[in-house]
Amino acid sequence: MPRPRQSISPAARTHLLCYLVSSALASHALTKTWRVDYVVESARIWLARNMLSASWLDRLMLGQMALKLSREHLAASHAVRQSDALTLFTNELTLNYQSPLVGHIWQRCSDALKTGSYRAGA
Repeated sequence: MPRPRQSISPAARTHLLCYLVSSALASHALTKTWRVDYVVESARIWLARNMLSASWLDRLMLGQMALKLSREHLAASHAVRQSDALTLFTNELTLNYQSPLVGHIWQRCSDALKTGSYRAGA
């Protein structure tokens, strides 16, 4: 019998948002397009890997925020090259927290969630 999934905590929400922003930036660096379906699938994969659940509203709001933060990152002249995309993740496709770029993204995500521009769904 599979273990029941826990609801996503505020700390995990920050990690998920960072994963989604990093995924969106990597995808954009490789394809030069913004793929909403890729963000949706990335959220599903991250939640399953971490055995967590999030309401549809949480997933929707985090996905929208991830695309917004990704676009803002590029608009601030922080181009993400294809070679940068490779450093965002480990071989297991988890975030590479040793990467300075991931650290920067994580801080922006943490700040965005703390400012109240995101409200968790029920």
